[in-house]
Amino acid sequence: MTTMTASTSSPADRPPLSLRERKKIKTREAIRTATYALIEAQGYDATTIEQIADRAEVSPSTVFRYFPTKEDIVLTDEYDPLMLEELRARPAGESWTDSVRYVMHKAIDAMMAQDPEVVRTRAHLAAQVPAVRSRMVESMSETGRMLRAALAERHGLTPDSLEVRVYAMALVGGLMEVNMSWAENGFQDDLRDMMDRALDVLEHGLPAGNQ
Repeated sequence: MTTMTASTSSPADRPPLSLRERKKIKTREAIRTATYALIEAQGYDATTIEQIADRAEVSPSTVFRYFPTKEDIVLTDEYDPLMLEELRARPAGESWTDSVRYVMHKAIDAMMAQDPEVVRTRAHLAAQVPAVRSRMVESMSETGRMLRAALAERHGLTPDSLEVRVYAMALVGGLMEVNMSWAENGFQDDLRDMMDRALDVLEHGLPAGNQ
């Protein structure tokens, strides 16, 4: 995952990608597409890096250059850095929860519009394959560190303060549980609504149970 640097410009102001960056994105997408096709055909454990490389028409070393592990192919995307840019671009007076809600809605809408089946496959693998789930926990820890920077900037705190660390990882853990619950329940619920429910818990605490 790419570590973001502070920016006051809007994400819409980003310069267009260079040819080199576009080629890198195209290669990453080819590797991901090959991986998902192979997993669908023969299962996660039976799919090897060599098979992925052959199907994507790249070398195994190229696969490893873009993705350190097979699990990273499933889990890594370009959304985390973009989401952090969006968070930093939200109005300073907006509540943190409202900012997160806006950005998460935008990310979910973009992912579901692009390829909802890939989103569901990724969530299913995270719920069913221990190696993917373990790597997701590691990956979300890195996401938490990135969130700490944006959160600290908004509130005038230090990223390493206990309060910022706890809040950031509570948010990350909540998002991970949304993903897991969605997959474990057969994708029956609306992902957007589930995200809203998770954010409501973080903002207001648990709802009152039956008295």
